[in-house]
Amino acid sequence: MFCPDCGTWNRRSAPSCSRCHAGLPDVGDGPLEKPDDDISALRHATGARYSVRRRIGGGGMASVYLAEHAQLRRPVVIKVLHAHLAKDAEMMERFRREARAASELVHPHVVPIIDAGDQGGVVFTVMPYLAGGSLAERVARGPQNPVEVASVVAQASTALDYAHRRGIVHRDVKPDNVLFDEDGHALVTDFGIAETRSQGRLTASGRAMGTPHYMSPEQAMGKLVDGRSDVYALGVVMYEALVGAPPFDGPDGFAVGYKQVHEAPVPAVQVNSQIPSSLNDIVMKCLIKSPNDRYARANDLADALVDFLSRADTQGDFHRTAVLARTAS
Repeated sequence: MFCPDCGTWNRRSAPSCSRCHAGLPDVGDGPLEKPDDDISALRHATGARYSVRRRIGGGGMASVYLAEHAQLRRPVVIKVLHAHLAKDAEMMERFRREARAASELVHPHVVPIIDAGDQGGVVFTVMPYLAGGSLAERVARGPQNPVEVASVVAQASTALDYAHRRGIVHRDVKPDNVLFDEDGHALVTDFGIAETRSQGRLTASGRAMGTPHYMSPEQAMGKLVDGRSDVYALGVVMYEALVGAPPFDGPDGFAVGYKQVHEAPVPAVQVNSQIPSSLNDIVMKCLIKSPNDRYARANDLADALVDFLSRADTQGDFHRTAVLARTAS
């Protein structure tokens, strides 16, 4: 059975866990659930370094597991590339790219990669566990407080500007990739399709990679992108957080991409009249089709949001957090 405290697999008859020595429940003579093959493989691949607890999420590329560093007793998240993708050279390179890109970025608002490995066909990266959840989880509950949205995106902007100055464009900025620590600070994660000046295209020319709802027009057309593409995506993130839905939707990725390129978004304030007009102006500037007419840098966006917060945040907490993030950049 799996130990309910540390997740270690033990013999049915064992009175206590072989690793943490916690007492094990009496399961009688009933049938035991077969151990999860993926968790068993991950435990084998990571050896004694991590105590793998349970699967907590995942997507089309990887599964995510909650674990604990065996020596430090520190909760971590282990992202494991799906087995069938581990056999694909391009997906393997994309997964490794995330580890390399994130390892180059040491910033308080970037989720660091603290370990990585490839053992027995199990390809994984390890990150700190952030207890505050994701922006996507907050947005799923409905439109968010404009002041809080401005602070969160200001923090994310400073992280992305830091990456841009090092030649790294994220290319997949979305609410799922903005996480929160237990104090509510925002951190950017998942640089899996990041592009750097020192690397060529990961895919053949003309193929767009990313999430269609958050793609800039130039990214949707498969063109080379720079930091202003991430600024556009931040605009989509703000729009969705403020009104409860992204500016463009459609039956498939192609339809959404077409709208990103050819259609003008409805101003956020027309969808939600509670949005301050000055914040609406910031959002809509991010969503201009031409990169030349957006904020030139993510830090310019952060500055605009800090200025908005200086006037809108009467308590000062969100403004203070944004200012500290901007200073750290």
